[in-house]
Amino acid sequence: MKLISLVEILAQANQGRYAVGGFNINNLEFLQGIIGAAEELNSPLILQTSEGAMKYIGIDYVIGMVDAAVKNSPIPVALHLDHGSSFAVVMKCIRMGYSSVMFDGSHFPFEENIRLTKQVIEAAHAVGVSVEAELGKLGGTEDDLSVDEKDATFTDPEQAVEFVERTGVDALAVAIGTAHGVYKGKPELDFERLKTIKDKTNIPIVLHGASGLSDDDLKKAISLGVNKVNVNTDFQQVFAAKIREIFRNDRELYDPRKYCGPGRTAIKEKVMEKIRVLGSANQA
Repeated sequence: MKLISLVEILAQANQGRYAVGGFNINNLEFLQGIIGAAEELNSPLILQTSEGAMKYIGIDYVIGMVDAAVKNSPIPVALHLDHGSSFAVVMKCIRMGYSSVMFDGSHFPFEENIRLTKQVIEAAHAVGVSVEAELGKLGGTEDDLSVDEKDATFTDPEQAVEFVERTGVDALAVAIGTAHGVYKGKPELDFERLKTIKDKTNIPIVLHGASGLSDDDLKKAISLGVNKVNVNTDFQQVFAAKIREIFRNDRELYDPRKYCGPGRTAIKEKVMEKIRVLGSANQA
């Protein structure tokens, strides 16, 4: 199967009132675990790479691995750039074959975010690539970018309406109290804000920083209009925990297949757990 755009996946999710996972890949084991889980549960899938992961893996390797993973896959898959920081990075990903991109201009003033996002959208839409953008600012750490909690800002619903109308963006990432990385306490989500944004914009809404959220919070967010849920830290944690457990039991182990393989299985099990919560099982 060929890669498809985010628009195709999220249009069905929006209509069906479920969410699709935007699951980040960090190496081969992550990719294998994620796509294996989605195939087993017959779920559509959004494979993502952050700029940091793209640099670590190498974009040529990303494209090669993903091509090998999806060419015989029965499920719809999009390859998405997560938190693209510039027009140049976004264009590079599009030229290399990404079917969807995110441009994150949330750290710019409102008008500048609109201007830069429109520039990306005009170029991406011209070649059939979908675009996610962000309004509001999440706290926490994503790759090398950290935002202090005091600097995080929630998405303004009226600004969201204007942003969507003026840019024509395909999906909007909003800030309602989630954060990237590991939560220091129990997150308190502004569900009323989320409902208002969805009602006023009626486009697919993206929830970043979903690792560590309770199943109940995720399900409520989806019921209020979230159609894409980003997860990375949860998978990194189970992968690392499994490898630590293996080395505690056998300090002489050196064959990477003997610890990366179980790590991959741990990722797959966690992905399947998330897919069931998001409601995308059997929606492929």
